[in-house]
Amino acid sequence: MLSSCRALRQNSRIALRMLRQGALATRNCSAKAANGHSSHGSPDKEKGSGETHFGFSRVPMSEKQGLVGRVFGSVAPSYDVMNDAMSLGVHRLWKSAFVADMAPTRGMRILDCAGGTADIAFRVAARTGGTAPVVVADINPKMLEVGQKRAREASIGEKAVRFVEANAESLPFPDGEFDVYAISFGMRNVPQVDRALAEAFRVLKKGGRFMMLEFAKVDNPPAAAFYDAYSFKVIPAIGKYIAGDEAAYRYLVESIRQFPAQDEFVSMMKDAGFVNNTVTDYSLGITATYSGFKPAS
Repeated sequence: MLSSCRALRQNSRIALRMLRQGALATRNCSAKAANGHSSHGSPDKEKGSGETHFGFSRVPMSEKQGLVGRVFGSVAPSYDVMNDAMSLGVHRLWKSAFVADMAPTRGMRILDCAGGTADIAFRVAARTGGTAPVVVADINPKMLEVGQKRAREASIGEKAVRFVEANAESLPFPDGEFDVYAISFGMRNVPQVDRALAEAFRVLKKGGRFMMLEFAKVDNPPAAAFYDAYSFKVIPAIGKYIAGDEAAYRYLVESIRQFPAQDEFVSMMKDAGFVNNTVTDYSLGITATYSGFKPAS
């Protein structure tokens, strides 16, 4: 037992150094994206098949949303604590960098899709003094309940942050409603990513910006090997200890591996109509921020 604890502490120290590495360097995606090559999964290849992935399992497309819903319903009460534990707190740096890149200003209308506990929305409110209204949309009512509770405790009113239960594949908002569509660690849980991208494009104003923060692909082989070991051995164990649900966090790890790599997702953004697309790697590619724009005309 003592040796296991020592090993966990040592792995955590190595992971923390790895998570904090990696300048926020923007890569040129156009050449690789055209090839569409990736070792990660590809939602586009599954269109019309009637099936999709749920972690490493194959399930009917119609069942994935319910399965994902049960995962997040189970972990909602401990979701924020688990984010700190899994990333050793570094997710806070990623999210702060994401909002800094967004650069929200007074009067800007922002959709925080799959926003759940509202980490991104609260950062926008803090940065703008609540003058850039954010709509937090999430399909899971238990995640929204956690976000609403946090908003009440922080005295953040509905003029600054409003919560709406909504499906990313069929948003209940009119065309051209928002200046920014943001989604943070949510896109990989959407059954049909192409539909979510189409909805993002639809609800954005002309010239509006699509932004996504998501787990990505680590290209450095030694770092990737350690990241895999940490992900599959340590994270589910943390999930079992803190959230009481090892299976939920094993799914979350598997879902990361099934999501398209950086260049492939940029290609999907282009197919959806977005232009001036870029991707910025964080922490050696453990996560990445994607940015694209709806054409102004």
